[in-house]
Amino acid sequence: MAVSVTRKDIRFLPDASRVIARFHNVDNERSANIIRRVLAMSEMDVNTTLTQVLRGYSKRHRSISKIFERHFNKLGHLFTAMDIDPEGLGQSRKLLIGSYFTKEYSIESAAFFNPSIVEHPDQTELEAEEKRVILSFRATGEGHISSLVYRTGVLDYNNNLVLEPVGKMLDEADRIQEISNNKDSFLAEQDETKPLGQTNGGASSCYEIDFSLDTAISERVFFPISKVEENGIEDARFVKFKDDGGEVTYFATYSAYDGTNILQRLLETKDFYHFKVSPLLGKVAVNKGMALFPRKINGKYAMLCRIDGENNYIAFSDNINVWMEATIIQQPKYSWEFIQVGNCGAPIETEDGWLVITHAVGPMREYVLGASLYDISHPEKIIGRLKTPLLASNEQEREGYVPNVVYSCGSMVKNGDLIIPYAMSDRASTYACVNLKELLNELKNSK
Repeated sequence: MAVSVTRKDIRFLPDASRVIARFHNVDNERSANIIRRVLAMSEMDVNTTLTQVLRGYSKRHRSISKIFERHFNKLGHLFTAMDIDPEGLGQSRKLLIGSYFTKEYSIESAAFFNPSIVEHPDQTELEAEEKRVILSFRATGEGHISSLVYRTGVLDYNNNLVLEPVGKMLDEADRIQEISNNKDSFLAEQDETKPLGQTNGGASSCYEIDFSLDTAISERVFFPISKVEENGIEDARFVKFKDDGGEVTYFATYSAYDGTNILQRLLETKDFYHFKVSPLLGKVAVNKGMALFPRKINGKYAMLCRIDGENNYIAFSDNINVWMEATIIQQPKYSWEFIQVGNCGAPIETEDGWLVITHAVGPMREYVLGASLYDISHPEKIIGRLKTPLLASNEQEREGYVPNVVYSCGSMVKNGDLIIPYAMSDRASTYACVNLKELLNELKNSK
């Protein structure tokens, strides 16, 4: 029998009004000219102009004056070259100079897609059968630069999602701390651990970030920070991971894009305020689509991956950052997946085995979702897979930046349903519910 899918009517749409204040980089000669023009202004003109700027932007950004000051401080090399002591300038003049080197960036003006979903760390003040959740999204703006953003909400007993208000005062990390690339932890300096044709990005690609405690999670924007991801943070696959002692850490694997190369990265947090970012290394840490299992298996970390861009693999490791060997577990089989198969997020543990939501590409480059079931103790062994797509774009979903695509980066189970958030043609997102028992029965009988 076919597995029934219940689409929900909620839509996550791009919102061009959600902006962050970024440093506006100008070449040195033009930058020096801008500074000279501000230095030539009278004190009255400086104060008048700054007041106008603050009036226009203070309600759009939290602590906009601190942002101007931070951007002013990035210009120290120019003041040195111009033989000017910046400390001798008044505070208003410093802030005004900083404003000329600031621009707004609309983080999701182009697309809001490829979502994942996890249980929120805070489950207080809820009714029975309700669950608070965090959804992550790939937000894309001008220049096709992608960042990571969030929404929160509560799933009720019918798995209808009640969204919490979305904040408008967006913030990037309040603190960024570069951390060393520890050889004992990452083995990063050994050539054999580096992906073929790629580098690990060096110590500068490892860092910790903190967001201000007075931000709502929907206001926290993880914008590209290191050189290896300056053109995009793509397709974060979040998972609630429990270690052997039962302690929970939220991990996300994502693709970092520098404009030429794609590198796999690992994001970890316990509270969604403090994050640590490190590289994923090794011969199989290549291509897109690595997805971590929610616990160790037989004493090892386990990861789904797609090292050749076409087939699904599984890898095991003693080190969460280093992945050396992988075994193929799934190849294109049916007509709707002849081009490629891949995962759609972390496997979900069920009483019948590991449930893996997959994506597949068929004729006309149409992306659909499928599902497979793997042995709970030996997840390299397949139990069954759907013979027909679980979800394909309908007439309302097929139009967008990339037509005929549905795609997800992570699902969860609640009240007997599989909750699947998914992107619609690389433009916007929604979610659907699938009866878990019905899906598992279909997979077990699919052989």
